[in-house]
Amino acid sequence: MAIEMKESFQVAAPIGKVWDFMMKPEMVVACMPGAGLKEIVSPEKFIGTVKLKVGAVTAQYEGTITYAEVDEAARRLNLLAEGNERGGGTATATIACQLVSIEGGTDVQFESSVDLTGKLIQVGRGMIEGVAGQIVKKYIANVRKMLEVETPADGAAPASVSAAASSAAGEAAAQTAPAAAPPQEDSINMGAIVFKALWMSIVGFFGKLFGGKKTGGQASCSK
Repeated sequence: MAIEMKESFQVAAPIGKVWDFMMKPEMVVACMPGAGLKEIVSPEKFIGTVKLKVGAVTAQYEGTITYAEVDEAARRLNLLAEGNERGGGTATATIACQLVSIEGGTDVQFESSVDLTGKLIQVGRGMIEGVAGQIVKKYIANVRKMLEVETPADGAAPASVSAAASSAAGEAAAQTAPAAAPPQEDSINMGAIVFKALWMSIVGFFGKLFGGKKTGGQASCSK
């Protein structure tokens, strides 16, 4: 199953700072829900894990992410991700990221193509796209927390980096050595999304059923 995504967001931080962040896998992984960093093989390659939970289906992938193309002058990078699921499935992805300097910060544009096999695809494309959207939203929020450090009104340097950034950086640094898979609570639990989708289907069905009832007492289902 192939999933295509295209997204852009703005960060109130200079482009150089955002670029440096993107080039540090330990920082990127620290912002990604359900992800863990096991080993930095080289400046261009690292090993990580991602755990997803959709209702009763849990899938955990482990694999490599490679900086396939890095163009610092153009502020553009391409990544290649390849992973295997413990249950026998696979995941491959290409991610293209472009940074653009804008007034007051940086515009981050990325496109990704993900191909999945294994037990996770049984939940359907809609659910998988839903969880992908939730991951992206949380990732963007975490990136902003780490990069958008407010400067005091008098222009003096901040007394300290934000607590979120310090904590994430410390955890990420500890993960550079081989470690266990990320804990259960770090995974993305899509139970609420599944329930909402089912509930909307039920509401839609009964809405059509009773919406077609006539005044004379005869009911008909809309087609």
